[in-house]
Amino acid sequence: MALRVRLCKAALRYGGGLVLHTATSGAVPTLDELYLAADDGDRRVGNAGVRVNIAYLTGTPAEVLEAEIVAAVTGFAWARGIDGLAADLDSGKLRLSAPALMLLDGLVHDARARAAGKPLAAFLDGKFEPSVATNQTLFWSDDATMLARADAYVARGFADLKLRVAVQGFADDARRLGLLRQRFGAKIKLAVDANGRWSEDEARANLASLAPFGLAYVEQPVAAGDWEAAARVAAASPVPIMLDESLASLDDVRMLARTRAAPLGHLKLVKLGGIAPTLRAASILRNAGIGLMIGQMNEGGLCTAAAAHVAAATRPAHAELYGADGLIDDPAPGLAYAKGKVRLTDAPGLGLDLDVGKTTLLWETTA
Repeated sequence: MALRVRLCKAALRYGGGLVLHTATSGAVPTLDELYLAADDGDRRVGNAGVRVNIAYLTGTPAEVLEAEIVAAVTGFAWARGIDGLAADLDSGKLRLSAPALMLLDGLVHDARARAAGKPLAAFLDGKFEPSVATNQTLFWSDDATMLARADAYVARGFADLKLRVAVQGFADDARRLGLLRQRFGAKIKLAVDANGRWSEDEARANLASLAPFGLAYVEQPVAAGDWEAAARVAAASPVPIMLDESLASLDDVRMLARTRAAPLGHLKLVKLGGIAPTLRAASILRNAGIGLMIGQMNEGGLCTAAAAHVAAATRPAHAELYGADGLIDDPAPGLAYAKGKVRLTDAPGLGLDLDVGKTTLLWETTA
Protein backbone atom coordinates (compact mmCIF):
# COMPACT_ATOMS: atom_id res chain seq x y z
CA MET A 1 0.00 0.00 0.00
CA ALA A 2 1.33 3.44 -0.93
CA LEU A 3 2.27 5.86 1.83
CA ARG A 4 0.68 9.29 1.55
CA VAL A 5 2.57 12.00 3.45
CA ARG A 6 1.29 15.55 3.94
CA LEU A 7 2.95 18.62 5.45
CA CYS A 8 0.46 21.16 6.77
CA LYS A 9 0.35 24.32 8.85
CA ALA A 10 -2.07 26.07 11.19
CA ALA A 11 -2.15 29.07 13.52
CA LEU A 12 -3.67 28.21 16.91
CA ARG A 13 -5.27 30.60 19.38
CA TYR A 14 -6.31 30.46 23.01
CA GLY A 15 -9.78 31.43 24.13
CA GLY A 16 -10.71 33.79 26.91
CA GLY A 17 -8.30 36.50 25.82
CA LEU A 18 -5.25 34.51 26.93
CA VAL A 19 -2.06 35.64 25.19
CA LEU A 20 1.37 34.09 25.64
CA HIS A 21 3.62 36.82 27.09
CA THR A 22 6.98 36.26 28.75
CA ALA A 23 10.10 38.34 29.34
CA THR A 24 11.70 36.96 26.19
CA SER A 25 8.75 36.32 23.88
CA GLY A 26 6.75 39.51 24.22
CA ALA A 27 3.07 39.10 23.31
CA VAL A 28 2.48 36.17 20.94
CA PRO A 29 -1.09 36.05 19.55
CA THR A 30 -0.92 32.67 17.78
CA LEU A 31 0.96 29.39 17.96
CA ASP A 32 2.19 28.72 14.41
CA GLU A 33 2.56 24.97 13.93
CA LEU A 34 3.63 22.59 11.18
CA TYR A 35 2.34 19.03 10.98
CA LEU A 36 3.26 15.79 9.26
CA ALA A 37 0.53 13.23 8.61
CA ALA A 38 1.26 9.84 7.04
CA ASP A 39 -1.56 7.60 5.80
CA ASP A 40 -1.66 4.10 4.34
CA GLY A 41 -4.94 3.85 2.47
CA ASP A 42 -7.63 4.94 4.93
CA ARG A 43 -5.45 4.30 7.98
CA ARG A 44 -3.43 6.94 9.79
CA VAL A 45 0.10 5.57 10.09
CA GLY A 46 1.39 8.43 12.19
CA ASN A 47 1.33 12.17 12.72
CA ALA A 48 3.31 14.79 14.60
CA GLY A 49 3.64 18.53 15.05
CA VAL A 50 6.10 21.28 15.91
CA ARG A 51 5.68 24.97 16.66
CA VAL A 52 7.83 27.25 14.51
CA ASN A 53 7.29 30.81 15.81
CA ILE A 54 9.75 30.30 18.65
CA ALA A 55 12.61 32.55 17.52
CA TYR A 56 12.87 33.87 21.08
CA LEU A 57 14.07 30.37 22.01
CA THR A 58 15.93 29.23 18.91
CA GLY A 59 17.06 32.49 17.34
CA THR A 60 15.63 31.23 14.03
CA PRO A 61 12.75 33.14 12.39
CA ALA A 62 9.60 31.09 11.78
CA GLU A 63 9.84 31.45 8.01
CA VAL A 64 13.42 30.13 8.01
CA LEU A 65 12.47 27.16 10.16
CA GLU A 66 9.47 26.44 7.94
CA ALA A 67 11.65 26.53 4.83
CA GLU A 68 14.10 24.11 6.44
CA ILE A 69 11.33 21.66 7.27
CA VAL A 70 9.81 21.91 3.79
CA ALA A 71 13.22 21.16 2.27
CA ALA A 72 13.77 18.23 4.63
CA VAL A 73 10.46 16.48 3.94
CA THR A 74 10.53 17.12 0.21
CA GLY A 75 14.09 15.84 0.01
CA PHE A 76 13.48 12.58 1.88
CA ALA A 77 12.86 9.42 -0.15
CA TRP A 78 9.49 8.48 1.34
CA ALA A 79 9.50 5.20 -0.57
CA ARG A 80 11.86 4.08 2.22
CA GLY A 81 8.95 4.48 4.63
CA ILE A 82 8.93 5.17 8.35
CA ASP A 83 11.72 2.67 8.96
CA GLY A 84 13.97 4.51 6.53
CA LEU A 85 13.26 7.80 8.27
CA ALA A 86 13.98 6.19 11.64
CA ALA A 87 17.28 4.83 10.37
CA ASP A 88 18.38 8.28 9.20
CA LEU A 89 17.42 9.80 12.54
CA ASP A 90 19.22 7.10 14.52
CA SER A 91 22.39 7.40 12.44
CA GLY A 92 22.59 11.18 12.80
CA LYS A 93 22.53 11.53 9.02
CA LEU A 94 19.92 14.30 9.13
CA ARG A 95 21.73 17.56 9.86
CA LEU A 96 18.72 19.61 10.88
CA SER A 97 17.70 22.01 13.61
CA ALA A 98 16.18 20.60 16.80
CA PRO A 99 12.60 21.66 15.89
CA ALA A 100 12.86 19.99 12.47
CA LEU A 101 14.23 16.83 14.08
CA MET A 102 11.42 16.93 16.66
CA LEU A 103 8.81 16.83 13.89
CA LEU A 104 10.41 13.85 12.14
CA ASP A 105 11.17 12.04 15.40
CA GLY A 106 7.57 12.55 16.51
CA LEU A 107 6.23 10.99 13.32
CA VAL A 108 8.51 7.97 13.77
CA HIS A 109 7.52 7.43 17.40
CA ASP A 110 3.80 7.85 16.76
CA ALA A 111 3.96 5.44 13.82
CA ARG A 112 5.96 2.80 15.69
CA ALA A 113 3.75 2.94 18.79
CA ARG A 114 0.64 2.73 16.60
CA ALA A 115 2.09 -0.29 14.79
CA ALA A 116 2.70 -1.92 18.20
CA GLY A 117 -0.87 -1.11 19.27
CA LYS A 118 0.29 0.75 22.39
CA PRO A 119 0.02 4.29 23.75
CA LEU A 120 3.40 5.93 23.31
CA ALA A 121 4.25 5.95 27.04
CA ALA A 122 3.61 2.20 27.20
CA PHE A 123 5.67 1.71 24.06
CA LEU A 124 8.54 3.64 25.67
CA ASP A 125 8.63 1.94 29.09
CA GLY A 126 5.91 -0.70 29.26
CA LYS A 127 3.55 1.34 31.47
CA PHE A 128 0.79 3.82 30.78
CA GLU A 129 -0.65 6.37 33.17
CA PRO A 130 -3.72 8.01 31.62
CA SER A 131 -3.28 11.28 33.55
CA VAL A 132 -0.12 13.30 34.13
CA ALA A 133 0.15 16.14 36.65
CA THR A 134 1.05 19.53 35.22
CA ASN A 135 1.56 23.08 36.33
CA GLN A 136 -0.11 26.11 34.79
CA THR A 137 1.59 29.37 33.95
CA LEU A 138 0.55 32.92 34.69
CA PHE A 139 1.75 35.06 31.80
CA TRP A 140 2.42 38.76 32.03
CA SER A 141 -0.82 40.67 32.59
CA ASP A 142 -2.37 43.26 34.85
CA ASP A 143 -3.06 42.28 38.46
CA ALA A 144 -6.79 41.72 38.05
CA THR A 145 -6.26 39.42 35.07
CA MET A 146 -3.49 37.51 36.86
CA LEU A 147 -5.65 36.88 39.92
CA ALA A 148 -8.70 35.96 37.85
CA ARG A 149 -6.69 33.40 35.89
CA ALA A 150 -5.13 32.03 39.07
CA ASP A 151 -8.61 31.72 40.61
CA ALA A 152 -9.83 29.85 37.54
CA TYR A 153 -6.86 27.45 37.57
CA VAL A 154 -7.23 26.70 41.28
CA ALA A 155 -10.99 26.18 40.87
CA ARG A 156 -10.20 23.55 38.21
CA GLY A 157 -7.80 21.78 40.56
CA PHE A 158 -4.52 23.28 39.30
CA ALA A 159 -2.65 24.31 42.42
CA ASP A 160 0.84 24.25 40.83
CA LEU A 161 1.35 27.72 39.33
CA LYS A 162 4.36 29.40 37.73
CA LEU A 163 4.51 33.18 37.46
CA ARG A 164 6.40 34.81 34.59
CA VAL A 165 8.62 37.56 35.93
CA ALA A 166 11.37 39.96 34.78
CA VAL A 167 9.15 41.73 32.28
CA GLN A 168 9.28 44.90 34.37
CA GLY A 169 11.08 45.68 37.62
CA PHE A 170 11.65 43.17 40.40
CA ALA A 171 9.65 45.22 42.91
CA ASP A 172 6.61 44.65 40.72
CA ASP A 173 7.32 40.90 40.55
CA ALA A 174 7.56 40.70 44.34
CA ARG A 175 4.31 42.61 44.69
CA ARG A 176 2.52 40.21 42.32
CA LEU A 177 3.87 37.20 44.22
CA GLY A 178 2.58 38.80 47.40
CA LEU A 179 -0.88 39.09 45.87
CA LEU A 180 -0.86 35.40 44.99
CA ARG A 181 0.27 34.34 48.46
CA GLN A 182 -2.32 36.64 50.06
CA ARG A 183 -5.04 35.10 47.89
CA PHE A 184 -4.09 31.43 48.20
CA GLY A 185 -1.61 31.07 51.05
CA ALA A 186 0.00 27.64 51.16
CA LYS A 187 -2.83 26.12 49.08
CA ILE A 188 -0.74 26.52 45.94
CA LYS A 189 2.73 25.44 44.88
CA LEU A 190 4.32 28.55 43.41
CA ALA A 191 7.37 29.03 41.19
CA VAL A 192 8.72 31.81 38.97
CA ASP A 193 10.49 31.94 35.61
CA ALA A 194 12.87 34.83 34.86
CA ASN A 195 13.79 33.53 31.38
CA GLY A 196 17.44 34.45 31.94
CA ARG A 197 16.80 38.19 32.26
CA TRP A 198 18.70 38.92 35.48
CA SER A 199 22.39 39.66 35.80
CA GLU A 200 24.33 37.62 38.33
CA ASP A 201 24.22 40.42 40.89
CA GLU A 202 20.51 40.98 40.31
CA ALA A 203 19.85 37.27 40.62
CA ARG A 204 21.65 37.02 43.95
CA ALA A 205 19.71 39.96 45.41
CA ASN A 206 16.37 38.92 43.92
CA LEU A 207 16.66 35.31 45.05
CA ALA A 208 17.37 36.42 48.61
CA SER A 209 14.24 38.58 48.48
CA LEU A 210 12.17 35.69 47.11
CA ALA A 211 12.95 33.32 50.00
CA PRO A 212 9.91 34.35 52.13
CA PHE A 213 7.49 33.39 49.35
CA GLY A 214 8.21 29.67 49.73
CA LEU A 215 8.86 29.05 46.04
CA ALA A 216 9.34 25.54 44.69
CA TYR A 217 12.03 26.81 42.31
CA VAL A 218 13.19 29.79 40.29
CA GLU A 219 13.68 28.98 36.64
CA GLN A 220 16.61 30.36 34.61
CA PRO A 221 17.53 33.38 36.74
CA VAL A 222 20.61 34.24 34.63
CA ALA A 223 21.32 34.08 30.91
CA ALA A 224 22.18 30.79 29.28
CA GLY A 225 25.83 30.10 28.47
CA ASP A 226 27.55 31.32 31.62
CA TRP A 227 27.78 28.08 33.56
CA GLU A 228 30.05 29.50 36.22
CA ALA A 229 27.60 32.32 36.99
CA ALA A 230 24.72 29.85 37.10
CA ALA A 231 26.64 27.66 39.53
CA ARG A 232 27.53 30.59 41.79
CA VAL A 233 23.95 31.81 41.85
CA ALA A 234 22.57 28.34 42.53
CA ALA A 235 25.06 27.71 45.32
CA ALA A 236 24.10 30.93 47.10
CA SER A 237 20.37 30.78 46.44
CA PRO A 238 17.88 30.06 49.24
CA VAL A 239 15.48 28.83 46.54
CA PRO A 240 16.15 25.81 44.25
CA ILE A 241 17.34 26.86 40.78
CA MET A 242 16.10 25.20 37.59
CA LEU A 243 17.92 25.68 34.28
CA ASP A 244 15.90 25.78 31.06
CA GLU A 245 17.34 27.96 28.30
CA SER A 246 20.78 26.71 29.42
CA LEU A 247 19.82 23.22 28.23
CA ALA A 248 19.61 23.75 24.47
CA SER A 249 21.36 20.53 23.43
CA LEU A 250 22.52 17.16 24.72
CA ASP A 251 25.98 18.69 25.17
CA ASP A 252 24.41 21.25 27.53
CA VAL A 253 22.67 18.45 29.40
CA ARG A 254 26.00 16.67 29.80
CA MET A 255 27.54 19.92 31.03
CA LEU A 256 24.89 20.23 33.74
CA ALA A 257 25.39 16.59 34.72
CA ARG A 258 29.14 17.09 34.94
CA THR A 259 29.17 20.43 36.76
CA ARG A 260 25.94 20.10 38.76
CA ALA A 261 25.61 23.84 38.32
CA ALA A 262 21.96 23.69 39.44
CA PRO A 263 19.82 21.06 41.17
CA LEU A 264 17.05 21.03 38.54
CA GLY A 265 16.88 20.88 34.73
CA HIS A 266 13.96 21.61 32.39
CA LEU A 267 13.93 19.39 29.30
CA LYS A 268 11.88 20.20 26.19
CA LEU A 269 11.53 18.14 23.03
CA VAL A 270 11.79 21.18 20.77
CA LYS A 271 15.15 22.15 22.28
CA LEU A 272 16.66 18.68 22.12
CA GLY A 273 15.27 17.34 18.85
CA GLY A 274 12.40 15.09 19.86
CA ILE A 275 11.41 12.17 22.01
CA ALA A 276 14.50 9.99 21.66
CA PRO A 277 17.06 12.67 22.65
CA THR A 278 14.83 13.88 25.49
CA LEU A 279 14.75 10.37 26.93
CA ARG A 280 18.55 10.26 26.69
CA ALA A 281 18.79 13.64 28.40
CA ALA A 282 16.48 12.52 31.22
CA SER A 283 18.66 9.48 31.81
CA ILE A 284 21.83 11.60 31.88
CA LEU A 285 20.43 14.01 34.47
CA ARG A 286 18.90 11.27 36.59
CA ASN A 287 22.21 9.44 36.75
CA ALA A 288 23.84 12.69 37.91
CA GLY A 289 21.27 13.26 40.63
CA ILE A 290 19.71 16.28 38.89
CA GLY A 291 15.95 16.69 39.31
CA LEU A 292 13.85 16.80 36.13
CA MET A 293 11.10 18.85 34.66
CA ILE A 294 9.60 17.61 31.39
CA GLY A 295 8.01 20.57 29.70
CA GLN A 296 7.17 22.28 26.46
CA MET A 297 6.65 25.59 24.77
CA ASN A 298 3.06 26.73 24.39
CA GLU A 299 2.07 24.18 21.74
CA GLY A 300 -0.91 22.36 20.27
CA GLY A 301 -2.28 18.94 21.05
CA LEU A 302 0.17 16.76 19.13
CA CYS A 303 3.23 18.49 20.59
CA THR A 304 1.70 18.48 24.06
CA ALA A 305 0.81 14.80 23.81
CA ALA A 306 4.38 13.96 22.85
CA ALA A 307 5.75 15.78 25.92
CA ALA A 308 3.07 14.27 28.17
CA HIS A 309 3.87 10.73 27.06
CA VAL A 310 7.55 11.37 27.75
CA ALA A 311 6.59 12.65 31.20
CA ALA A 312 4.41 9.60 31.79
CA ALA A 313 7.35 7.37 30.84
CA THR A 314 10.02 9.22 32.85
CA ARG A 315 7.99 10.34 35.91
CA PRO A 316 9.83 13.62 36.55
CA ALA A 317 9.63 15.64 39.73
CA HIS A 318 7.97 18.48 37.79
CA ALA A 319 5.99 18.68 34.55
CA GLU A 320 4.84 21.59 32.40
CA LEU A 321 2.24 20.32 29.96
CA TYR A 322 -0.36 23.08 29.78
CA GLY A 323 0.30 23.98 26.12
CA ALA A 324 -2.95 22.70 24.63
CA ASP A 325 -5.19 23.86 27.48
CA GLY A 326 -7.74 26.38 26.23
CA LEU A 327 -6.92 26.26 22.51
CA ILE A 328 -10.06 26.97 20.49
CA ASP A 329 -9.00 25.82 17.02
CA ASP A 330 -6.58 22.92 17.51
CA PRO A 331 -6.75 20.57 14.48
CA ALA A 332 -5.64 17.66 16.70
CA PRO A 333 -7.96 17.83 19.73
CA GLY A 334 -8.49 15.17 22.36
CA LEU A 335 -6.43 16.12 25.41
CA ALA A 336 -8.46 17.01 28.50
CA TYR A 337 -7.38 19.13 31.48
CA ALA A 338 -8.88 18.80 34.96
CA LYS A 339 -7.91 18.32 38.61
CA GLY A 340 -4.32 19.39 38.08
CA LYS A 341 -3.66 16.91 35.30
CA VAL A 342 -3.73 16.45 31.55
CA ARG A 343 -5.57 13.30 30.54
CA LEU A 344 -4.18 11.30 27.64
CA THR A 345 -6.27 9.03 25.47
CA ASP A 346 -5.46 5.30 25.56
CA ALA A 347 -5.37 5.05 21.76
CA PRO A 348 -2.11 3.83 20.24
CA GLY A 349 0.75 6.24 19.66
CA LEU A 350 0.18 9.85 20.61
CA GLY A 351 -3.53 9.09 20.75
CA LEU A 352 -4.53 12.03 18.55
CA ASP A 353 -5.30 12.36 14.84
CA LEU A 354 -4.65 15.52 12.87
CA ASP A 355 -7.69 16.81 10.96
CA VAL A 356 -5.86 17.83 7.80
CA GLY A 357 -8.99 19.59 6.56
CA LYS A 358 -8.56 22.19 9.31
CA THR A 359 -5.03 23.04 8.22
CA THR A 360 -3.33 24.61 5.21
CA LEU A 361 -1.63 22.03 2.99
CA LEU A 362 1.98 22.92 2.15
CA TRP A 363 3.13 19.76 0.37
CA GLU A 364 2.21 16.14 -0.17
CA THR A 365 3.53 13.03 -1.82
CA THR A 366 2.48 9.42 -2.34
CA ALA A 367 5.33 6.93 -2.39
